[in-house]
Amino acid sequence: MESIRLSVLDLVPQYNGVQPEAALQEAARLAILSEEWGYDRYWVAEHHDLEGLACTSPEILMSHIGARTQRIRLGSGALLLPHYSPMKVAESFHLLSCLYPGRIDLGIGRAPGGPAHASMALSGNFLQHVADMPESMDSLIRFFENKYKYEDHPVLARPIPQKPPEVWMLGTNEKSGGYAAQFGTGYVFGHFMSEQNGEGVLKAYREHFKPGKLSQSAETIVAVSVICAGSEAEARSLITSSAASMSKNCLVGSPDMIHEELSKLQSILGNREFLILSPISDYDTRLDSYRLLAEQLL
Repeated sequence: MESIRLSVLDLVPQYNGVQPEAALQEAARLAILSEEWGYDRYWVAEHHDLEGLACTSPEILMSHIGARTQRIRLGSGALLLPHYSPMKVAESFHLLSCLYPGRIDLGIGRAPGGPAHASMALSGNFLQHVADMPESMDSLIRFFENKYKYEDHPVLARPIPQKPPEVWMLGTNEKSGGYAAQFGTGYVFGHFMSEQNGEGVLKAYREHFKPGKLSQSAETIVAVSVICAGSEAEARSLITSSAASMSKNCLVGSPDMIHEELSKLQSILGNREFLILSPISDYDTRLDSYRLLAEQLL
């Protein structure tokens, strides 16, 4: 059994009515400590007009945190591509890759990230943009390969970094896995958002993966919800005071219990890495959950 690698997924919650300024400070604190504890990545989500969540622009927060860390990879989990021009996305993540060489991940999602009227205000006909996802992905990949043309004229998403970002597709079904396979990107299965464990989705992704310039082999991460505390009883006591009800398949227990559950999942799903969301509605206790998990596994 391969060793388990751990990364962090942060929704940037505003717990207990704190202002967004404080929530963003807590996001930076989580990223800095995660780096110290040995986590591989810190990824931040994108949401729009959702009360209690403080990040609408992952790339801005990534830049802020990049200036305060040294090693940990920084990524979007996920940037919602249907809302945006592929060229603008490529430019932003090329710029980040120039600022923080070898540390930038572009995780792509297809969800609206907020209520219908917010989606329409942001980008118009969202359903049409989702239908155009194959064309948007094709354009984005061409920008990262420096092969995009408009009316047969080459267009580059400058500045061109020496080390381009890693590109990942995020999702919970074979549709998103199919895009990842078709365009040769990594795939992140959202276990914490799914009724299924993802075995079939990941199997299909690996079977249909097409190597390309961005990635030569199928790479998978599984995003899981974890509440970890010193004992099982303590961990379970946090469920009622947490946002755990927002997550499906939440793993709850002591560090050794969580280790055992992650090892079981890894043996079934064949992934090397887990992206950990810890839905505990107290910032210090949430940090303890990540720290205990790192001490056990890393």
